[in-house]
Amino acid sequence: MTTFSFLDDYSEGAHPEILRALTDSNLVQQAPYGDDAYSAQAKAQIRSRLGEGFDGAIHFVASGTMANIVSISSCLRPHEAVIAVSSGHIVVREAGAIEATGHKLIVVPAVDGKITPQAIEEALASNAHFPHMARPRLIYLSNATETGTIYTLAELQEISALARQRGLLLFLDGARLGAALASHKNDTSLADIAALADIFWIGGTKVGALLGEAIVVCNPALKEDFAIHLKQRGGMLAKGRLLGIQFQELFGAASLFTSMAQHANAMAAKLASGITSAGHALAADTETNQVFPILPDPVIAALQKDFAFYVWGRAGDGHSVIRLVTSWATDESQVDLFLSRLAIAGSGA
Repeated sequence: MTTFSFLDDYSEGAHPEILRALTDSNLVQQAPYGDDAYSAQAKAQIRSRLGEGFDGAIHFVASGTMANIVSISSCLRPHEAVIAVSSGHIVVREAGAIEATGHKLIVVPAVDGKITPQAIEEALASNAHFPHMARPRLIYLSNATETGTIYTLAELQEISALARQRGLLLFLDGARLGAALASHKNDTSLADIAALADIFWIGGTKVGALLGEAIVVCNPALKEDFAIHLKQRGGMLAKGRLLGIQFQELFGAASLFTSMAQHANAMAAKLASGITSAGHALAADTETNQVFPILPDPVIAALQKDFAFYVWGRAGDGHSVIRLVTSWATDESQVDLFLSRLAIAGSGA
């Protein structure tokens, strides 16, 4: 690539320590399908962060879409539906994967990227003509959200209480959970999430793993036969050790899961500060590793000569919103270069 990429947080390969662990263990024979010693150790390390009362299960899969498909489809009967915000990943970024499993998505508006109790209540009220309508059964949310915002503990507690009151399941997409937990605004722990959600997953791909996500089944009633769902959906790898080794490193003594997310967030914060100091607005607060500047179109065109990023949408009056995503490997010098190029482009706009 001739440009530096702010497209996503997985343009690089993997953290060197993860590559080292994969290489060092390469010729060690292990049991297949996730029954290896590395996966067992990784699960124990994750379990230690989920609270003393955790009585669930942990399964590794290769991708976020797979985590969402297996988790959601395993929870629902054919006539049951998912409530999700219009910007939710399963709504706009997974090619109808959940609908392809036979489950309706009930789409509600987001507030700062987040689902609200009011939206959930309205979805329940407007989807209650049974047996003529699919029954709302599961609440989908992501932390961090598609706009980089995070849920507070109080917000998660309120949604969880509502779910239990109304007989719903709560599912949390954790593709960028590392960034959320490392946010300067975060007041939530993995143990809190395990206590409040019925099922969630911890993203590895976006914090320095080659690939891999960890599904955490918190509700004991959902544990039974989960591995069969995983196998049936094509999510069970013969070489499951490859996922276990990576999570062993992410949650090992070096706490790579935390430190890499902290670095990504710090680089995003520096970008956001420099952009606003240059006189440009942001479309959303920068709480994690995603930055959404509103820039003049000529400035965007100039920046695209040196940097890759998504133009997220039109903002009117000759401006557009772009998305900049930082990663565990983002070089601070590239952040400085982006800000200097922005200053030059902005002066000529």
